[in-house]
Amino acid sequence: MTAGSAAEAVPWAVFLRGVNVQGTTIRMADLLKALKGLPLANPRTLLASGNLVCTSALGAQELKDAVEQRLRSAFGYDAWVVVLPAARLTEIIEACPFPADDPAVHAYVTLSSDPAAVEELAAAARAAGEALTVLGPDAVAWQAARGGTLDSGLGKITARGRFKAATTTRNLRTLVKVSAAMAG
Repeated sequence: MTAGSAAEAVPWAVFLRGVNVQGTTIRMADLLKALKGLPLANPRTLLASGNLVCTSALGAQELKDAVEQRLRSAFGYDAWVVVLPAARLTEIIEACPFPADDPAVHAYVTLSSDPAAVEELAAAARAAGEALTVLGPDAVAWQAARGGTLDSGLGKITARGRFKAATTTRNLRTLVKVSAAMAG
């Protein structure tokens, strides 16, 4: 069976795009209240940047659709999320070639729900002379100087309309924390 098939409940990481930045403010307690009634077990938020862990028997696309719809109706914004099963999140973290704890240069992973978006993002970044590492059909890793994420080349590329609905970016340290929360 695949992760999230109807017969099994699996742990999921749900990453919201654009929460608590650039005017979209959602308190994590309000997020949890809004998700009540969805078929999620043990939903928990981490940090204040739209990271949710839960267990569900829904498949990835079903979970993505359910959470996005609920966020749109509860908070009135164009909500987009990327969902990953725990095992895949671990694989992404382990495949990242950059250290998670460099104080001067931060490692980032752009996650995607659309493999074509990953390919286009990688092509756009390379055309702009930006360095990145493709970690699979759902993730790319890159680095930016501390404090310069949004002004970096990759930060600007991921802000383009094409990528808003299909990607979200997290610091590698955040992904490690989310993965640890799922394991514990």
